[in-house]
Amino acid sequence: MSAPKSSTSNFIRQIVEADLAAKTYPGLRTRFPPEPNGYLHFGHAKSICLNFGLAAQYEGRCHLRFDDTNPTREEQEYVDSIKEMVKWLGFEWEGQEHYASDYFQKLFEMAEALIRAGHAYVDSQSAEQIRANRGTLTEPGKDSPFRARPAAESLQLFAEMKDGKHADGTHVVRAKIDMRSPNMNLRDPVMYRIRHATHHRTGDKWCIYPTYDWAHGLSDCIEGISHSICTLEFEDHRPLYDWFNQKVAAAGFFKGPLSKQIEFARLNLTYVVLSKRKLIELVEQKHVDGWDDPRMPTLAGARRRGYTPGGFRLFAERIGVSKANQLIEFAILEDCMREDLNETAPRRMAVLDPLKLVIDNYPEGKEELVELPNHPQKPDWGKRKVPFSRELWIEREDFQQTPAKGYFRLFPGNEVRLRFGYVVKCTGIDNGVVRCTYHEDSRSGTPGADKYKVKGNIHWVSAKHAFASPVHLYDRLFKVAHPQGNEDLNPDSKRTAAAQVEPSLKDAKPGESFQFERHGYFIADRGAFNRSVTLRDSWTKG
Repeated sequence: MSAPKSSTSNFIRQIVEADLAAKTYPGLRTRFPPEPNGYLHFGHAKSICLNFGLAAQYEGRCHLRFDDTNPTREEQEYVDSIKEMVKWLGFEWEGQEHYASDYFQKLFEMAEALIRAGHAYVDSQSAEQIRANRGTLTEPGKDSPFRARPAAESLQLFAEMKDGKHADGTHVVRAKIDMRSPNMNLRDPVMYRIRHATHHRTGDKWCIYPTYDWAHGLSDCIEGISHSICTLEFEDHRPLYDWFNQKVAAAGFFKGPLSKQIEFARLNLTYVVLSKRKLIELVEQKHVDGWDDPRMPTLAGARRRGYTPGGFRLFAERIGVSKANQLIEFAILEDCMREDLNETAPRRMAVLDPLKLVIDNYPEGKEELVELPNHPQKPDWGKRKVPFSRELWIEREDFQQTPAKGYFRLFPGNEVRLRFGYVVKCTGIDNGVVRCTYHEDSRSGTPGADKYKVKGNIHWVSAKHAFASPVHLYDRLFKVAHPQGNEDLNPDSKRTAAAQVEPSLKDAKPGESFQFERHGYFIADRGAFNRSVTLRDSWTKG
C-alpha cells in the first residue's frame, strides 16, 4: 500500500523540494532506522509515516535499516515485530532491508583510515576516567593521556581489540575532535568499545562494536540516503554526524553528496507515556498484560485495540511536522481512529449490560428475520438478516422504573421502537424482567408503520439467538493528562462486560472491526471483543 498523497507543506517537505529542484541529490532516499531492542510505539508510527510517506510523495524510496550495534540488548524477536508493524501500517521497503551489522567490516576499515589520518586514537582510560575527564556543560574536558598515541600503536591495539585479545572496558576508539568544544558530543566521542557478546546476526564474529553515533551517519552514506530525518534530541549530534561523514569522505570512501540530517519534534501525547523505561516498568510490574496489551501505546497493543493503519496515517498527516516540541491531545488520535473506523467498520448490535425483555402478546415460538443495513451511509454494503423473537435482551440503562426528567426510553406506560423492529409499550417489570406489548402493524419498513410516533429507539438482540461474549471496555491507561508514573494509572482502564451479541458476530474473525451501535467501535480478539474507541470523546469536560 502506498502512502496517501499530501498537499500539506512543512519545513521538511520544503527542504526536500528545494534539494530536488537544485538536483543536490539524484533522488529522494529516506530511511526508518529502529534499534531492535524493543517494540515500536505511537511515536515510531509518526516517524514511519513521515519517512515512508515522503518517499511515496516524491517518488523516492525508503530503506528499513536496523541499527543493531548493541548485541546485549537486541534480539531477532524485535526485528520480526518491527517488520510486521511497518507492514501493518501499510508500508513496504521494496527489498531495501539493511542492518548496521551489514557494514561492520567497512566501518572497521573507515575507523582505521581515521586513525591513520590522525583523526582518531585508541584510549586506554577506564570508563570512569573518560567520564571524569569529559568535563561539564560549564567546564571544558581534559585531553586523554593517550590522545597523542602514535597512529601505528593505535592501529595495532585496534587490531588486537578486534581479534579478542583485550577484555571489555580496557580500550575504546575515540574520535580526535575538541575536548574543549561547548558541544559535549564533539569532546572526542567514543567510536568503538569492546564487548564480548553474541550478536543476533553476526554471532561471535565480532567482539568490538561501533557506537550509534559512529555507525549511523556512515550507514546513511553507504546506502546513499539523501535526507536522514530524526527527532530533536539528535540536533546536538548533527555536527558530529557531519564531521564523521566528511572525514570518512575525505579518506576516499564516499563520492557525491553526503547525507543530510534534519530534525523534527518527536510525538508527545497527553494521557500517554512513551519512555521506554516507563513502558518496561508497566510490563514488568504487571500493570498491563504484556507489550501487546490493548492499553499500551505500542503498535502491537494498538492493533489488538482495534486502532487502524489508516487512522495512524490520518493522525500523522493531521498533526503535521514541527521543529518545536508540542503536546498533542490524545483526543485527536481517537478522532482519527473514529474517522477511519466510521468508513470501514460494519454495524452490528450488541447488548453490553443485558436486561431481559418479554413481549407478552407476541406469539410464543414465533420467529422472524429483520433486515438491518450493514452501514447506513453505504447502501452498496447491503443488508443482513437478524432474528427477532418474543424474548429479547436490551440494555439495562434503557429501562427505568421511575423515569428521570427527559428520559424517553422504556418505563411503565411508555412506548419505544425496537430498532428496525416493532413499537412496544412497557407494562412494567416482574422479577427483573421487563414486560411489554407490541403493535403488530408497527414493524419498520411496512406500510403504516410510521403512524407510530415515539421518541425512543433502542437496540436489542434475540435472547434465543444471541450468544454470550466477553467484551473488554478499554479506556485510557492514565487518568491524568500529564502522567508521571504508576501512581497516575486509571483504575477503570479495563472493564469486562458479559455481553449478548447478535448471531452474525459468531463468525467474526480475529482482527475484524465493527461498530456496536450506540457503544463504539470494537475488534474481535482472542475469543472476545475489545473496545477500540467510543462513538464520541467521553473525556471532554462539559
